[in-house]
Amino acid sequence: MNIGIIGSGTWGLALANLLSAKHYNVSVYCHFDEEYINLSSNYTHPRFPGVKLNKHIMFFNDISKTLENADVVVFAIPSPYMRDMVKKALPYLNKKMLLVTVSKGLEDNTFLTMSEIIEEETNNLCKVIALSGPTHAEEVILKTPTLCVSTSKDLKSAILVRDIFSTNYFRVYASEDIYGVELCGALKNIIALGAGIAEGLGYGDNAKAALITRGLNEIAKLGITLGGKQSTFYGLAGLGDLVVTATSTHSRNHEAGIYLGQGYSVEKAKQKVGMAIEGLNALKAAYHLANKYKIEMPITFAVYNVVYNNMAPSEEVKKLFNRSLKIEK
Repeated sequence: MNIGIIGSGTWGLALANLLSAKHYNVSVYCHFDEEYINLSSNYTHPRFPGVKLNKHIMFFNDISKTLENADVVVFAIPSPYMRDMVKKALPYLNKKMLLVTVSKGLEDNTFLTMSEIIEEETNNLCKVIALSGPTHAEEVILKTPTLCVSTSKDLKSAILVRDIFSTNYFRVYASEDIYGVELCGALKNIIALGAGIAEGLGYGDNAKAALITRGLNEIAKLGITLGGKQSTFYGLAGLGDLVVTATSTHSRNHEAGIYLGQGYSVEKAKQKVGMAIEGLNALKAAYHLANKYKIEMPITFAVYNVVYNNMAPSEEVKKLFNRSLKIEK
């Protein structure tokens, strides 16, 4: 089987390594020439210290060569660049291919999920599958136990991708709730920002646990209203991904939140993280969708005020605690 991976970031490389070890023919497209030169000559990545990538992985800076003869195409790129990259790949796609998105986010302004963008730009040419869950690349590359979900409108395609990616350390479940799974992957980044802000303010485990618990409640309320299944939000793609993203040192959104809690501006936080912070776009989407459907999401709104209205994090915490007391639901 031939697999083309679009994106040479940590997640794309971790999956390339996994799939190559299963003896698939794996090609990776590098958008940046500097990355292409380093990967094709050294087979190393600075965020994977001490790790040598599988020598059978082929690296290209030409997308047509990456996708030549591909049976499966994996989009492993930051969500803001998904639409442009799908357009770039489109001339080399055919209806026999499976298109897999491992990117998490919602498009700015349209609020579309990654699979919806792919379907729109390809005019439903291929079956589209999303792979999501609590999956830090830094751990997958080291072959530590990891579970995730393969999901598609077409269950047979989700099962096929499940079987392609599963190993003795990377266990994949199948699901038909692709919209719910992708919403989980996008919205949990908002709560991870909030958990980071709490940590940056010097708060402890009590605050973080409260944020994760009540944050999941907010995600589920919005997601179910939009058509996701309740079970999805309390499964690997929902609760599982939220826990790992809101607590881990590998999480870019959590790290960005820490800087915001410490008083850094959004732009300075972006610079310090040095990688895409998917929660910022998802935050806009959740804020506007919550207003549209009249869903109460106080944590999300507090994070939005910090990020986009330049409000002091400590003041937003005070507002949360001064809300009227309620019965837990």
